Amino acid sequence: MEEEVDLITLSDPDITPAELENVVMTLRSTQLSSGVMVESFEQAFAIWLGRPHAVALNSGIQGMALTLKALDIGPGDEVITTGYAWHQIAHGISLVGATPVLADIDYWSGCLEPTQAASKIGPRTRAILASNVNGHPANWQALRALADQHNLVLIEDSTEAIGSRYQGQMVGSFGDVAIFDFSQPSALCCGQGAMVVTNSPKVASEVAYLRERKVSDRASVSVGSRVPWGATMGELDAAVGLAQLQRIDEILAKRKKVEAWYTAEMQSFEGIKPPYLADDVDEVHWMVYKIHLGKRFTASARNQIIEDMDSNAVETAAYCLPLNQQFHYQAMGHKRGNGQLPNTERIGDRSLALPFHVHLDEDEVHFIVKTLKDASVNVGAGAAIY
Repeated sequence: MEEEVDLITLSDPDITPAELENVVMTLRSTQLSSGVMVESFEQAFAIWLGRPHAVALNSGIQGMALTLKALDIGPGDEVITTGYAWHQIAHGISLVGATPVLADIDYWSGCLEPTQAASKIGPRTRAILASNVNGHPANWQALRALADQHNLVLIEDSTEAIGSRYQGQMVGSFGDVAIFDFSQPSALCCGQGAMVVTNSPKVASEVAYLRERKVSDRASVSVGSRVPWGATMGELDAAVGLAQLQRIDEILAKRKKVEAWYTAEMQSFEGIKPPYLADDVDEVHWMVYKIHLGKRFTASARNQIIEDMDSNAVETAAYCLPLNQQFHYQAMGHKRGNGQLPNTERIGDRSLALPFHVHLDEDEVHFIVKTLKDASVNVGAGAAIY
């Protein structure tokens, strides 16, 4: 009988007695649906980020949808975004009946490329949705100038980048509205949940109204004017999230240590380049440890590597399936291979996410990278990673 080997998982939340204490306290309370713990999480998150309003929801996709509803963006309107990201917050565009218009990404950062976004602006464009892809901030200075020039709403997807800094400010500070998602593999993980942050009291109030209908709302003359989405965060998720936020510096420091082990091990790959950091980016906190396979690799070779890693008890995954390769978006007219999104397709086919969390030790990182080297040779493409 073969000895069973423990799987090295792609993600593993950092749960300590602080989170457990908050959960037990909540379970002993009289409220498990949205209550004081959710309110405390919202207030703490707004203070931590330095923005006046934060609204907690049950998912980032719902956060995006309700943000667009609050901005009166829907059928007939277009939102420029990219197809390349982990948490595809862009799904919220379709949920409200607006049209996602996909622009290409910067080859190095993976984020929305401002000149590509500019080329997609038309008479129906209402907003730009840009992501801080895998922790690396987008070019917010150029995107802000573009949005202001065309009187567009700038929405920041920070689901992958909590703690990263651009030009001296944390991500989540740059959009008219910013969205965070706290599901795995986020550094701040509370199971399911999200936060919408903004400087606009009007947007925050409308998102909160659309999120749920409270008992106190029943006496309101406008209670039936908009149908609520039932998108509130529960008290247990908020209890975990609040404890994680209070420990976020500690969590991010632990992850930086694991990142350093990876970076050292990756130097033994011929031609490996260090993780990219743009000149105006102060600090990046990766969501996953992502690598780009060389040109000689194909998407099928990347998928074979994933299978080989899995057979050696290492969980890996394609970083994302770009939106223009998903049936829903293809039915809307988006296509693969038409020359419109060359960087999205080139990088999307060859990006690979490796296990990345605080419970990894140095020996495990060494094993992961060694197994990756062997797998890259097994598919017949050598070790061309860049």
